[in-house]
Amino acid sequence: MPALPPYEFSPGLSLRGITPPLKLADFRLIAFDMDSTLINIECVDEIAAAAGRKAEVAAITEAAMRGEIADYKESLRRRVSLLKGVPSSALQQVWDQRLQLNPGAETLVRACQAAGLKTLLVSGGFTWFTDRIRDRLGIDDTRSNMLEVADGVLTGRMLDQPWGDICDGDEKKRMLLQTCERHGIAPAQAIAMGDGANDLPMMGVAGLSVAYHAKPKVRDEAMVAIDEGGLDRLLEVLR
Repeated sequence: MPALPPYEFSPGLSLRGITPPLKLADFRLIAFDMDSTLINIECVDEIAAAAGRKAEVAAITEAAMRGEIADYKESLRRRVSLLKGVPSSALQQVWDQRLQLNPGAETLVRACQAAGLKTLLVSGGFTWFTDRIRDRLGIDDTRSNMLEVADGVLTGRMLDQPWGDICDGDEKKRMLLQTCERHGIAPAQAIAMGDGANDLPMMGVAGLSVAYHAKPKVRDEAMVAIDEGGLDRLLEVLR
């Protein structure tokens, strides 16, 4: 998706190649990334804190999100391997003590649901968290990665699922397109929202791409970039 000159819509909100206002009712699906988009943390980094390895894991996460690591799957396997031996109870601690919805997340999701849009959560993170966010917000579909647990501790591996091994950028794109096809939705009627390089494939096939407090590469390619405020700032563009 070629970068276009930005159109400054209002402070902290910029548009490229589109003219506001757009109509929310013209869209039928919205797909969200989870970590650092719908929620405030990178879950893998916070789990790693329980093993005293947060700095090491977070450095890999940052490089992957900036697009500096070509093989996302390998980068995730490397990070998850560093979680070996962490008690599975650490997941609940992250949920209880660290994880929050980002500002405006629930407002935006509810507005989309009220307008009849299908909601999709696609994440390079983990099912333990996406399942709970799905239930909390009433999201229709999710796709993410499953951590292996044995004897109450993380093994440092992920489990294959019926659709494949790891939800990377290509899988996010595939899931968005499959969900559109299943519901008879044209990709042009889809919104894709993310912050990292692994969100670019799905953003590239959606009718509207939204970068939320995103890495420079993602911000430069998105049609809408929210750099200040909450996710519900998208509703300033979509009336």
